[in-house]
Amino acid sequence: MATTNSAEPTRRDFLYIATAATGAVGAGFAAWPFIHQMNPDASALALSTTEVDISAIQPGQIVTVKFRGKAMFVRRRTKGEIDAARKDDTAALPDPAKDADRVKPGKDEWLIVSGVCTHLGCTPVGTAGGRGDFDGWFCPCHGSHYDTSGRIRKGPAPLNLPVPEYQFTSDTVVLITDLKNA
Repeated sequence: MATTNSAEPTRRDFLYIATAATGAVGAGFAAWPFIHQMNPDASALALSTTEVDISAIQPGQIVTVKFRGKAMFVRRRTKGEIDAARKDDTAALPDPAKDADRVKPGKDEWLIVSGVCTHLGCTPVGTAGGRGDFDGWFCPCHGSHYDTSGRIRKGPAPLNLPVPEYQFTSDTVVLITDLKNA
């Protein structure tokens, strides 16, 4: 009996590879509908961003908007509020953050923060010169005080009010796109 050891591929080897490749592609096509159904539907995608018209907001005014079921504070800060926030950059803060890092460059009059207290999830009250020790926000439930940059200054809250991802699409419209840590 003669045996041959051939290292060259045979027609049978080609058929095995072609059959396996066809099976893998077919399995991918069969699995696609199951994978695709896990993507968010159109109604969820519609809620993934929020456009805010800021043209009517006056200096010193705070507007609350809903984004993904949470309150967002849009504040048009006055020159005095910006100066006070910048002056407090060097203060002893429980969660240190510079005011310039919490606003967009060149748009420092606009502050956009999550409206959920970082202590127990309450909704702070925007004070704009009213209640609260730092003229920012005050959480009446547990006594947390935030400054005009949304930084925690006093009370049990451990962190600053989170700043969402946002961009200015024009001089009068802001597009909030993501909550980051909010």
